[in-house]
Amino acid sequence: MVAEQLAMAALVGAVFLAALGFVARVNGWWGRLPFVDRTRVATDGGHAHEPGSGLAHKPSGITRWLTTVDHKDIGILYGMYGVIAFLWGGVSVMIMRFELFTAAETYISPEMYNALLTSHGITMLFLFGTPIIAAFSNYFVPLLIDADDMAFPRINAIAFWLLPPAALLIWAGFFTIPLDIAISPAQTSWTMYTPLSVEQSNPGVDLMLLGLHLTGVSATMGAINFIATIFTERGDDVTWANLDIFSWTILTQSGLILFAFPLLGSALIMLLLDRNFATTFFAVEGGGPILWQHLFWFFGHPEVYILVLPMMGLVSWILPKFAGRKLFGFKFVVYSTLAIGVLSFGVWAHHMFGSGMDPRIRASFMATSLAIAIPSAVKTFNWITTLWNGKVRLTAPMLFCIGFVANFVIGGITGVFLASVPVNLILHETYYVVGHFHYIVMGMIAFAGFGAIYYWFPIVTGRMYNRKLAKGHFWLSMIGVNITFFAMLLAGYFGMPRRYATYSDFNPELAPLTEITFLHQVMTAGAVIIAVGTILWLLNVVWSWKKGGKVTDPDPWNTKEYGLHGREFAWFEQQLAATDGGETESESAVATDGGADGESVATDGGSEQA
Repeated sequence: MVAEQLAMAALVGAVFLAALGFVARVNGWWGRLPFVDRTRVATDGGHAHEPGSGLAHKPSGITRWLTTVDHKDIGILYGMYGVIAFLWGGVSVMIMRFELFTAAETYISPEMYNALLTSHGITMLFLFGTPIIAAFSNYFVPLLIDADDMAFPRINAIAFWLLPPAALLIWAGFFTIPLDIAISPAQTSWTMYTPLSVEQSNPGVDLMLLGLHLTGVSATMGAINFIATIFTERGDDVTWANLDIFSWTILTQSGLILFAFPLLGSALIMLLLDRNFATTFFAVEGGGPILWQHLFWFFGHPEVYILVLPMMGLVSWILPKFAGRKLFGFKFVVYSTLAIGVLSFGVWAHHMFGSGMDPRIRASFMATSLAIAIPSAVKTFNWITTLWNGKVRLTAPMLFCIGFVANFVIGGITGVFLASVPVNLILHETYYVVGHFHYIVMGMIAFAGFGAIYYWFPIVTGRMYNRKLAKGHFWLSMIGVNITFFAMLLAGYFGMPRRYATYSDFNPELAPLTEITFLHQVMTAGAVIIAVGTILWLLNVVWSWKKGGKVTDPDPWNTKEYGLHGREFAWFEQQLAATDGGETESESAVATDGGADGESVATDGGSEQA
């Protein structure tokens, strides 16, 4: 009891200090604190200028990152946060996959497996997916629309700083394991279905729900900011007709967030009330357990497009640069984005076909779920047509874009099968659903994220990554993703249920245990390949950020040659000109894997002939 009180006191103290720091920052007290470094640095891309130059300045060192309201700095903070969450999500799933290598319990208990399963899903969706998109949009949307900053810079900073305490609350149960107190990781799965999530007395569930609520508040604040920014802060030459496709997808995503996340927050509050104050929102004698499913999936399926639409925008922005052609059917890509946004709110019940709803209602949701495949297919054909007869350059960003399209075809088609009621009733709650969903989450969202990181790496760091490691990362990821998740599709056809820590009692009438064990071992081998590729990526990014060859060419991807030079690289050109006074530095320019033959390439501090 004493240990629990100490833990609660520490948590309250941390919240108090965070609130005190925020108040100090808002009221201008921060600069008078003795530990604050008053050295000033410029906000225009990190290039320092003399005081009195008329440019905005901010502190340097750790104080810069704790107090910044610059959209570029906040974008980097979101990116660092998303990477940390991605790595933890990857570690948790690797532990699960090694446990599933054999049919019986081997390394971890079923309780720990359930905790890792819950943490992995919530981490990847709420702590990695949404923040990593916010990283790209915070840094680049203002540059792409020629805005000075976000419409509400302080709210932008607050939206980010809600996320670290959210992660601590969501992961709190793992931190308390060594303390031997009555707080353990949540074991509700990421869907938190009632009555399971109501009846678990573990306080770790309450902490997780509070953390999830904070992520929703953060996302909603960010969505309002992006809508206001795109509507009101565009440059004079940026109209709705020539607004870039990435900003269109962020605008649509923000609209989805504005309608979806507040509903999730309301449902979480009702769940907390049921758990702690004996209300009956989701009890049989009240609203019923199915009410949670309706509320959750009314948020949950738009959430899929909240994550996917911006990544489609990234691919639509990056792929044409290395195809040497403008995006084919730009207006249709925009219209299909808006159509997906509208239709996404009418498909949620296909997650509930087995819940006993009226067959007529099931048929209507099946029709809508099939219809949403049409605007998705429009995008796919537009990407393929953009590649057709183009001057394709297989750079690392381009490879990830092509991999994105290929994985989308598989993930999308398997989703069409699940939209059909009779097929869904057979495959629901099997590994088929896991394979389909991960083709979308890992095969699309992560792939587009990696492609964008490589594409914009010169702007953010001023350096170039190692292109050989980058291509090795792509091939390991592409091979690993298809080995792992295609094996899941096959296991689903054999009837292997998902969310099981062991499968030694698998029904032999469905398939021999040896075949199911072999498929799980294939999944684990594929996951190891993905992990190796991710380690390569991490080493490449960290090393290149510090030691990579400096980029002095304002057009490192040769996009001017095809008339595809983006506004963000025009901004980058201005920063390079401000750095060297408009003259080329003595260090030779770094050509990328999209450069012309014979150019000198410095990838990892050395040089080689392209």
